[in-house]
Amino acid sequence: MRRFTLSRATIYLLAIVVGAVAGLGALAFEYMSGFVVHFALVGAAGYEPEGPRGEVKLFGGDEEAAAQRGIVWWWLLVLPALGCMVSSLLCQRFAPEAKGHGTDAAIEAYHQKGGRIRGRVPPLKAICSAITLGCGGSGGREGPIAQIGAGFGSFLGQRLGLGERQIRTLLAAGMASGVGAIFRAPFAGALFAAEILYRDAELESEAVIPAFLASTVAYCVFCGSLALTGSPDAFNTLFLLQDGFRFEHVVEMVPYTLLAVGLVPAIWFYTRTFYGLERWFTRLPGPRPVVAAFGGLLTGVMALGAWWLSRDERALAVLSSGYGVLQQTLDGKVVGMAGAGLLLLVALGKIVATSCTIGAGGSAGVFGPSMVIGGGVGGAVGLLCSQLGWVDNPASLCIVGMCGFFAGAAKTPISTIVMVTEMTGSYQLLLPAVWVCGITFLLSRRSALYQKQVLNRAFSPAHKGEYVEALLERMKVADVFEPKEIEKVTASTPLRDIVQMIAHSRQDYFPVTDDDGRFVGMLSVHDVRQFTFDESVYRLAIAADIMSSPPVVVRPGDDLHKALETFDSIWIDELPVVDADDPDKVLGQLRRRAINRAYTKKLKELRALQERQGE
Repeated sequence: MRRFTLSRATIYLLAIVVGAVAGLGALAFEYMSGFVVHFALVGAAGYEPEGPRGEVKLFGGDEEAAAQRGIVWWWLLVLPALGCMVSSLLCQRFAPEAKGHGTDAAIEAYHQKGGRIRGRVPPLKAICSAITLGCGGSGGREGPIAQIGAGFGSFLGQRLGLGERQIRTLLAAGMASGVGAIFRAPFAGALFAAEILYRDAELESEAVIPAFLASTVAYCVFCGSLALTGSPDAFNTLFLLQDGFRFEHVVEMVPYTLLAVGLVPAIWFYTRTFYGLERWFTRLPGPRPVVAAFGGLLTGVMALGAWWLSRDERALAVLSSGYGVLQQTLDGKVVGMAGAGLLLLVALGKIVATSCTIGAGGSAGVFGPSMVIGGGVGGAVGLLCSQLGWVDNPASLCIVGMCGFFAGAAKTPISTIVMVTEMTGSYQLLLPAVWVCGITFLLSRRSALYQKQVLNRAFSPAHKGEYVEALLERMKVADVFEPKEIEKVTASTPLRDIVQMIAHSRQDYFPVTDDDGRFVGMLSVHDVRQFTFDESVYRLAIAADIMSSPPVVVRPGDDLHKALETFDSIWIDELPVVDADDPDKVLGQLRRRAINRAYTKKLKELRALQERQGE
């Protein structure tokens, strides 16, 4: 297909289109997952998972009957296994890249595949994730909706025949719009899509404005559509808070610092458990759908185990999204040491259950579980500090824990702070949130939740050409050329004498000077070779007849990118290096392979730096 480039304004308009479609996709996904929950968990198992109070309830009517019947525990074993198995079957049959948590697939497409995602992936991802989550599999919604939005952005760019850079921009815009809509956080959704691509605190600048436009439109489409159903909460924040979420005393930074330090091992455990179990499930023999069903079964076992240990039905937040226990914590309904134990149990169960659900082959995101894990640890620390009289509102640490955990695990401190504050509507905890996110980001450099992230733009294949040029521009000819005495020939030297000189020299290129010593041309072995067996020319030719003139040179102060362009313009392997003040004075020679060696050495130094930083 013919590729062409559009103006920036046209890309912005296309980003708005992507946002509108992604908003509708988020709405469709919300309805699908809500329907499966209503049919499976509520209808069959008699368990209605609680969600945030700001979440619009799309299906209802059977809850009272389910409550009278009670929870059918064995369904909580069967349903997650069934959901993971069906999801794995669909992915195996139609698009294997739709399995897993989705965000990594979008990141990989951005860096490695020119922004290309197959058109069948978004709808399949929506269906598989709705089945996985609706049947009780542990996971979040951001991965599926990010891949859905990113997939449409990629599809639109490919259909229009755009170049890779513009396809990647629309992919990022789609990712932003999906996340911004489903979490009702349009500002954070845009920052998330620009920040999630890298492990360093770096934003993909060219995607920021399209992501803002797309995320805003998606949010309006999603919430506006829900408002048309008569819901008064359509434009509310996802979590609704009571009064008392404030930061007023500097001494409270002590418990917040303890929280940050406590989140770091939790981040380590989550990432190690997630990818460790994923590798373990991969090695298990048997059909992949059967392995996925086994993972779903273990998820159900974890949920029932947490319920049995705590004797508290709220421990079943290990299943599905699990946001209900966070809302109850924010409402002050989880109290005391028993409440702290419940939150820690849910956090631990969520780590293992999410690893089993997604690692075995289910389809769901990892952002939602991160919120539950971080909020659980934060809430538990808050309750413990409240017992010691260190904090007035322990639920404040629940919010900050949500921020700090995902900021460290996903390497997205900026967007996570904004996202959690948008989801909760609490902007009075920004100072402790920034402090905790900064600490967890710095102390968890060896733990990465998204394996397809690259360190920064310099390590992204999407920007490879830009950074080859940037690296070479930072190095000079003076750093790499070979300064030495070069054998020269005069313009009047006969060809037969030149042949004799070449036979006894290790040079391939010879500067040619005139009778006054001025540098007037270059003579190469290749120039001589073509006349060696031409008797008529051999006896009569002199250096001036076969040299290349005027000479193409470089100077010690030239950067290597300019030198490489000079090499490419005449396609030779060596260039004379002349004095900057005296162009007739040849200082030495620059070989093309010397530039290659310098570039390779610089890359090795960057990779060594990356390894020292634990990436």
